[in-house]
Amino acid sequence: MRQQYDTEFKQRAVQLVREDSKPGAQVARELGIPTNTLYQWVQVYREDPKNPFVGSGPLKPEDPAQRALERPIRDLAEENAI
Repeated sequence: MRQQYDTEFKQRAVQLVREDSKPGAQVARELGIPTNTLYQWVQVYREDPKNPFVGSGPLKPEDPAQRALERPIRDLAEENAI
């Protein structure tokens, strides 16, 4: 089973890499997480530093609008399939 980490843990791990200038491999070892996982978190943070880790909680601000646009398309595709 995959380990799940909360947002605060992810943000602290990324902060150790970005602000404390520690090597990612060292931070990953200290925290007991896979190195690739930490590097993925850093990448996600770089892409959207304001809302980096939304998980299953609150959506990013643009997500509800995107979903609202996709819903009619999905409904029409389903109707066409029938």
